[in-house]
Amino acid sequence: MQKAFVTDFDGTITTNDFFHIVTDNCCDEECLKPWYDYLSGKITHLQALTAIFRNIKGSAEELIALIHKVEIDNFFYSAMQECYEKDIPVYIVSAGCDYYIRELIGDVIDKYRITLVANSCSYSETEGLKMLALPSDSPYYNEQVGVDKAAVITELHKKGYEVIFAGDGRPDFAAAELSDVVFAKDMLLEKCQNAGIKTEKFNSYKDILDYIRKI
Repeated sequence: MQKAFVTDFDGTITTNDFFHIVTDNCCDEECLKPWYDYLSGKITHLQALTAIFRNIKGSAEELIALIHKVEIDNFFYSAMQECYEKDIPVYIVSAGCDYYIRELIGDVIDKYRITLVANSCSYSETEGLKMLALPSDSPYYNEQVGVDKAAVITELHKKGYEVIFAGDGRPDFAAAELSDVVFAKDMLLEKCQNAGIKTEKFNSYKDILDYIRKI
C-alpha cells in the first residue's frame, strides 16, 4: 500500500516551539492567562494562541528575527528529500500559523511539493500577530484548534494511503488514533501510552528518516 506522511510542526519538525519563544520574549505572567484558560477548558486552543500571539509587537523585521529563534531538526531536510524521492506525499499540519512556518521552511515546502495545512494570520506593528482559522466550510476546519489533523488522516485513508504520523502535543492525539504508524513524543507519547496506541521510537527526526529509508 502506498504511504503518506503527515507531520506536526512545532516541537516535531522543530526542537523548540514558536509558542515558547513568544511567551519567553513577549509575555509577562498576565499574558499567559489565556493559556491557563485553555488548559482548564474555558476557551479553545485557537482562542488562546490568538490572544497570546497578539502580544507580539514591533516591526516586521523584529518579527522575522523572533521567528528565526525557532530551530529546525537537522534531519528534517533529509527526511523530506527521502519522501520526495520515494513518491511519499508529505503533509505538514499545524495548529500554529502558516506565516512563521513558511518563513522558516517555505523553500523546502516548495522544493519537495509539500502540502501545508495551517491557520493563516495577519500582522501589524500595533495589533500584533492575529491568527485566522481556516474557513468554516473547509474539510480541515476545527473549531478548537483551527485545523483538524484527524480529518487530513481520514481523507488520505479514503484515497487508499497508509498514513505515517508524527506529533508531540495534545492536539495531535486524534490524528494519532487514526494513523497506521505513529511517531510520538512528549505529551502525545504519554497520551498514546495511556491509550495503548503503539508508537515508534522518536527522539529526533533521524528516527523518522531511518524509518522512511527502510520503506
